[in-house]
Amino acid sequence: MEAAIITIMALLFLSFVALGVFVTVKAVKAAKRGVDRTIDQARRTVEDTTLRAKSFGQAGVTGELARLRLSLRTSMRATQEALHAGVGEDASLKESLDLFHRLSAHGLELDEDLKRLEREPDRAWVAGQLPELTARTERITSSADALRRAARDRALKFAEDDLSALSAQIDVEAGALRHWTTGPETTREAPGAGPETSRPSSSGNHRPAAAPGNAGPATGGEPSAITAPDPRRTAYPWEKSARPETTT
Repeated sequence: MEAAIITIMALLFLSFVALGVFVTVKAVKAAKRGVDRTIDQARRTVEDTTLRAKSFGQAGVTGELARLRLSLRTSMRATQEALHAGVGEDASLKESLDLFHRLSAHGLELDEDLKRLEREPDRAWVAGQLPELTARTERITSSADALRRAARDRALKFAEDDLSALSAQIDVEAGALRHWTTGPETTREAPGAGPETSRPSSSGNHRPAAAPGNAGPATGGEPSAITAPDPRRTAYPWEKSARPETTT
């Protein structure tokens, strides 16, 4: 019996140790991925800043190569962000994302070629390659821009359709809330409201009828809105009529 208990305790201990090791490895890997993303982002920022400075500060072949690389990287990054942001809401963008991945392979190859040409000492030969490199860059960036703009137009179209449907529903609801302004009740007088609002008394004199909802006639010329109505005489459509009190 004691051997079985010791075996169970040992197994539990080993399980906890294995679980701790697994959690630690996962945490280390996640931290490493976070550090790698931060380093990659910092590297891209530095490279973009350097290319921007070269494209504006240097003329000739060096400045043109920097301009081509900056244009390529900016277009590809903007398209990637737009597609990744929209694919979560629109599943049809998965095919567009697959096409972009294929386009990215050509973009990376072109970026490597441009980077190697920056270190080429024969500047005259590099200048002869610029027309072909410019054409390749324009083809890739044009394709990336077309994907990005199509995804944006699709998102805007869906948003516009949803807004139109919502506006139509709100108009219907608003009309339903104002049902008294469109029904025949607007031109029909309330029951009991005729041209004669007085009732002859037994003495032959006419006495004005009391306004419904007031406990009595207003005194001192005070507006009826200031005098609170008698709650016993206030009735709502959803309330049941009060039963008459029995007298003995």
